[in-house]
Amino acid sequence: MPSLNLPPLPPVGGATSGRTAVDVIRAQHRELLGLCDAVAADPGRRALAQVLVATTVRHLSAEAQYLYPAVRRVVPGGARLADREIAEDRGLLARLGRLDRTRPGAPGFAGAATAVAAAVRRHVAADARELLPALARMVPVEDLVRVGNRLETAVEAAPTRAHPRTPSTPPWNKVVDPAIAVLDKIRDVAGRRTTYPRDLDPPGIMSDL
Repeated sequence: MPSLNLPPLPPVGGATSGRTAVDVIRAQHRELLGLCDAVAADPGRRALAQVLVATTVRHLSAEAQYLYPAVRRVVPGGARLADREIAEDRGLLARLGRLDRTRPGAPGFAGAATAVAAAVRRHVAADARELLPALARMVPVEDLVRVGNRLETAVEAAPTRAHPRTPSTPPWNKVVDPAIAVLDKIRDVAGRRTTYPRDLDPPGIMSDL
C-alpha cells in the first residue's frame, strides 16, 4: 500500500489507536444528514439552520485540507475525483451562504434548505461510494488514523460560515481557513449564533430523529 508520508503517531504502548479518516468522515456524515432531517422537520427554527450551515462548512474545510489531498496522492484517478468534489463543494458552500442569509419563514427559505439538503446528500453519497472505499483499500490503517486525527483537529479550527471564494487546496487553505475561522467565531459570539448540535435547545434534539 502507498504511504502518505505523514509524521509518526505518538507512542501509545502498542497498537495504533484513534479513529481512522473513514470512521471520522462517516460519523460527520451521519451528523450532517441528521441536521438536514431536523431542518426539514422544523423549518421555523433558525438555530437549526445555523448549526447545519456551521457543521457543514467545518466538515468541508477539513475534507479539503486532508481528505482530498490524500485521495489525490494515493487513489488511481484521485486528482479527477478531488477536483470534482472541490467544485461540487464550492456549489454547496454557495447554497449554504444563501440559506444562512435567509430567515425561516421568509420567501426562499424552504427552497434554500431543500437545495442544501440535496447537495449534502450528494456529497455524502459520493464520499461513501467512491472516495472512502478507495482510501480504505489503498492506505495503511496507521496513515488513516493519522489523517483521522488531522480531520478532527481541522474541524475545530475551521470557519463556521460559507466562504466559497477562499482557497480550496493546500497549502493556502490550511493558512486561510483557520484565520477566517477566528473572525467567524467572533461574529458568532457577538450575534449569539448557534454553531454546534450540542448547543441546540433541547440538547437531545438530534437523538430524537
